[in-house]
Amino acid sequence: MSTLLVRNIHTLVTMDAQRRELRHAAMRIAGPAIEWIGDSDAAAAMQADAVLDLKDRHVVMPGFINTHHHFYQVLTRAIRAAQSAELFNWLVQLYPLWARMDPECIRVSARLAAAELLLSGCTTSSDHLYLFPNGSTLDDEIEAVQGIGLRFHAARGSMSVGTSLGGLPPDSVVEDEAAILRDSQRLIERYHDNSRHAMLRMTLAPCSPFSVSPELMRQSARLARQYPGVRLHTHLAESESDVSFSRARFGMSPREFAESVEWLGPDVWHAHCVKLAAPDIIRFAQTGTGVAHCPCSNMRLGSGIAPVSQLRAHDVPLGLGVDGSASNDVNNMLHEARVALLLARVAAGDPRVMTPRQALELGTLGGARVLGRDDIGHLAVGMSADFIALDIDRPQFAGAHADPVAALLLTQPTSVDFSYVNGSCRVADGELVGVDLRVLAAQVNSAARGLLPA
Repeated sequence: MSTLLVRNIHTLVTMDAQRRELRHAAMRIAGPAIEWIGDSDAAAAMQADAVLDLKDRHVVMPGFINTHHHFYQVLTRAIRAAQSAELFNWLVQLYPLWARMDPECIRVSARLAAAELLLSGCTTSSDHLYLFPNGSTLDDEIEAVQGIGLRFHAARGSMSVGTSLGGLPPDSVVEDEAAILRDSQRLIERYHDNSRHAMLRMTLAPCSPFSVSPELMRQSARLARQYPGVRLHTHLAESESDVSFSRARFGMSPREFAESVEWLGPDVWHAHCVKLAAPDIIRFAQTGTGVAHCPCSNMRLGSGIAPVSQLRAHDVPLGLGVDGSASNDVNNMLHEARVALLLARVAAGDPRVMTPRQALELGTLGGARVLGRDDIGHLAVGMSADFIALDIDRPQFAGAHADPVAALLLTQPTSVDFSYVNGSCRVADGELVGVDLRVLAAQVNSAARGLLPA
């Protein structure tokens, strides 16, 4: 088992139960887990296979946890026809482009999305892949992400109700429901790892109430609950159009619909939840149902502002998600956490409603809770060695050393200097380990051009 000693940390933000922030700190890591945390001087005599000396210039904190994304949308950033569209029209504009994807599109987009997330301090991400055109499979994405080294919660999404049956997606991108369930079971049994420090876990994720049947929702929930640690995820109450569709088709609000198909509970988290009413929030709290807050995407599509203050007040599990790169256009968790902070203050008309540390906790502790993980999200002995380091001698931090932790969001650095996942270095001195980003970007650009009309 290899060992790593990280010493001379300027400020170690543990986010543990006591919210300790340790100056001139050190950590010793053995294999995938943290073995010791303490004063750096006490580590002077410690031996390790590798040493990372941060020279009292870096803030170290737990890696961010991204709870909602669509990696493939890297291929369709800034599409002109979708730049000023609300959710349903945005989807209608992009479905025909996504229908042209193939396995290579899935692989290169996943590699780039995972790479960008790592550079922004994300060490764990979920991804919701819900269409599989031209022979694509979730295996393509899993293989790509494993090659980058991001801790991954892969969500087997699906769409089964096309326009001919009253759904939103075109019939060309929907699947047979029996085939969806067979493939979901295959993926769980092949890939799901419920052990501590696991790098890959599975989620079942029918896309949304407007693209699958109620029966597929029920059967997916029942299938997932046969396997320990397999969770459930979908979009819910994202916009006024979403709410109107649910009432017109099912005669229920989105939350009522979710409850009717067994989609509330501590093993479920929903993306967006912009339009949850007070009784919905109370029901989420009572059942332990989680929420992925995606502020940038909700702003970009004009969907509204999620009731974050109310969700937090009721102790609803709440994490952050960057959402798809075609509705956010950015894969950056530092950016998402900053926007979450600012938007919460605007929504409440009160700058006291959220502090920078609370916003950082949404992206770490909150994400771990949403994903059902007790081994990531904070730094302590026995926890997974997922941490990031930012050099506070950068120009962005000039004048901010009085509180370098708050400065992580208030001064807006856009990337990290070091990132470790399960004790393995993924970003060193601001560069991805073993990944040529220029080559990868060229591959993505080539694939993206192939999706555009001639």
